[in-house]
Amino acid sequence: MAPPRPVSSAEDATHGSWSGTLHPDALSLGNERSDRGRVLIVAPQPFYEDRGTCITTRQVAEALACVGYRIDLLTYPVGRSIELPGTRILRTANPFAFHTVPIGFSIRKLVLDLPLTYALAARLREAPYTAIHAIEEAAFPAVLLGRRYGVPVLYDMQSSLPDQMRTHRLFRTALAQRLLRRCERWLLEEADLVIASAGLAARALRAAPGARIREWRFASQQPPVPPEAVDALRRSLGIPAGARIVVYSGTFEPYQGLGELLSAIPLVARDVPGTVFVLVGGNGAHIEALSHQAARLGLNGSLRLVQRQPREAAARFLALADVLVSTRSYGENAPLKIFDYLAAGKPIVASNVACHRSVLGEDRAIVVAHTPGDLARALTLTLQDSRLAARLSAGAQRYAEAHLHDGAFIQLVGGLFDELRAAAPPRVGR
Repeated sequence: MAPPRPVSSAEDATHGSWSGTLHPDALSLGNERSDRGRVLIVAPQPFYEDRGTCITTRQVAEALACVGYRIDLLTYPVGRSIELPGTRILRTANPFAFHTVPIGFSIRKLVLDLPLTYALAARLREAPYTAIHAIEEAAFPAVLLGRRYGVPVLYDMQSSLPDQMRTHRLFRTALAQRLLRRCERWLLEEADLVIASAGLAARALRAAPGARIREWRFASQQPPVPPEAVDALRRSLGIPAGARIVVYSGTFEPYQGLGELLSAIPLVARDVPGTVFVLVGGNGAHIEALSHQAARLGLNGSLRLVQRQPREAAARFLALADVLVSTRSYGENAPLKIFDYLAAGKPIVASNVACHRSVLGEDRAIVVAHTPGDLARALTLTLQDSRLAARLSAGAQRYAEAHLHDGAFIQLVGGLFDELRAAAPPRVGR
């Protein structure tokens, strides 16, 4: 099997320009830091794509470079090549010539995890690493191999394994879920340190009370959007001047609960006539399914369904909104969009699930039951009550300024790896 292939800077430049998710001023700090060693990030995902885990992986690599680490990012042979400061992107073998990998569990993912594990072992045999940052299922082989080669492992728990797998028929039985919970508990207990998505830490601690668990707060900065750019977007979507706009941004996967949101639209339109809902982030199949539901509900001009957009386009859609909405029918990990919503400084309405409650206080969002009626009442109230909308907007902006700036994120990442190195138990070396 071929060894992982490094991606050169020249190749990165050929495949498009780089625009960091952290501010260039923050990224330049890495040039002033002493060399703290090399970290191996193991990312079982198509890197880079504009979707949650890829974006957060990118932010982590940038932050590590800022505090003086060199990074090897071991990932799938699928995705857009980008250039990251202080980072070598190493791609594994692609024996079946896959071009895409869907979100969530898939046979393609299982197949690509095999060469990823092989490449992980090869990297640890060949190069000395200060630490391993292992994302999602890559943490299983990383913990076993890290123990063998004396390298501490940070498990990046982006989602709960049993929750993620229960959408598949083979893994939703009681026996399968029990086995998955045992596997998850083992991983939480054996990793040297766990960093969980916002909302997951409490669940992880219930599963493994003795584990050392921290929780992510990702950086988000929304650039100012000129009014003419917002007006141009409104016109391109065919939204009349003066219409109130509710925006959802994110995937259209079933766990997002967009069916209930569509059912809420007629109730909002009844009380706030002319309101338009803009849902951004779907693919062809999901948009087609929601279009059929919209037709059954007779939504007519009240809905715009927009394909997934590049991350740099997100700010325009958030700026377009009078209210931002985040629905979720299940899942305990906070979606990355919540941090972008807060940074946009707009009023937020969200489903009452643990991942939302972990980030959205009552000073910056209305959190309600995930039913069409409750969502509609909260959205209607926010659209009609300008003082409430202004209070929620100000609260979101205050939170983002205090907690979601680049400096706070860089400090969090640096502290995690300081803690990982200091507390990792002694291990047998090579």
